[in-house]
Amino acid sequence: MMITHDTRCALDAVVDLLNTAPEGEAPGAPDSLTDLAALEDFVKRNEVSDVGTLCERDLAAVRGVRGRFAQVFAADDDRTAAELLNFLVASAGTTPRLTDHDNYDWHVHYFAPGASVAEHLAADGGMALAFLVVAGERERLRRCEAPDCRHAFVDLSRNRSRRYCDSRTCGNRLHVAAYRARRREAAG
Repeated sequence: MMITHDTRCALDAVVDLLNTAPEGEAPGAPDSLTDLAALEDFVKRNEVSDVGTLCERDLAAVRGVRGRFAQVFAADDDRTAAELLNFLVASAGTTPRLTDHDNYDWHVHYFAPGASVAEHLAADGGMALAFLVVAGERERLRRCEAPDCRHAFVDLSRNRSRRYCDSRTCGNRLHVAAYRARRREAAG
């Protein structure tokens, strides 16, 4: 499956945004997108461009977009995901345009010039997720299978076999626990 640089960046931003929510973290973890400093950090970390000065209204709107992305990840079927994405992208007032800013080659931005950060995320992230639905790849939208983690991720492995948000942490921790359990059982 071919994923362009800008689509990958948008998918990464969606995943990062989802993982700021309590359900995207370890059970009982707090929301990590609670103030403007956290939103500014998110925008900087994901190199979200052309968003201007952020305010409390932006924070509330981004949290609303985060909830809509969570619904897409939780959708039971492609039709439901498509309906959710159609609403999300339409509400962002998409205006596709070609751009080549910040030393990147030509790519498409789906948000309108002057769009808010929430509209930017809804348009670009919504279109990136829509590309997965169109390609018949919605099952790549996953949540970590570790019992103490619910992080979102997009499985971009060739054979769609990824089970954990990070194999070095969640995956390794579960494999070590299973190994130790087998050793205890074998020791009697």
